[in-house]
Amino acid sequence: MFPSHRPALARTALLLAALVLPAALFAGLTGCSWGGIDDSKAVGTPASPDEPQRVRIPSLGVDSPLIRLRTDPHTGRPVRQPPKEHSDTAGWCTGSALPGRPGTAVLVGHREDGGAGGGVFRKLGSLREGAAVEIERGDGKTLRFTVTAVRTMDREEAFATRKEHPAAGSTGPGERALRLVTCVGDDPGRGSGHRVLVVDTALRS
Repeated sequence: MFPSHRPALARTALLLAALVLPAALFAGLTGCSWGGIDDSKAVGTPASPDEPQRVRIPSLGVDSPLIRLRTDPHTGRPVRQPPKEHSDTAGWCTGSALPGRPGTAVLVGHREDGGAGGGVFRKLGSLREGAAVEIERGDGKTLRFTVTAVRTMDREEAFATRKEHPAAGSTGPGERALRLVTCVGDDPGRGSGHRVLVVDTALRS
């Protein structure tokens, strides 16, 4: 009788599994990390020319690429903030309008990062009416917005933009607005009563 090759085959199979499984797990994590945030474009390389890739606020020294904030595949709810480990990077809510198009585009950023440095929007509350906010699109074009209001408001109201609710925050059907949102330090566990800092801007050029 010929000797059995099963032990050798089993060892080979185990070795292949040990090599392949970690690679597969790594690919899964990098392709679908952050729960609904497309991290493949987190460094400002948009999928289309009219998508925003950077936000600049000259008076605050802000110059940040934009992460796409999509929908959490587990809950079906929109992701409304960048991950904590990227507190120095702002995010664009893809469910809102494209900057420069009719409607309200929404950008979100952290105020704090858990350390001494602070988040990308840590100075957002110091903006005043008339300040400039710039959005760079994927095609390299820069859109210039001007601050029209700085206020605090209910979190749900802040995200109820004209694209989702046509009557919310509208001054006309052709309005092209940009809204910047960050926290004001309240306890996030307060539910719908949690308030956020909102900076509203209007397209100038």
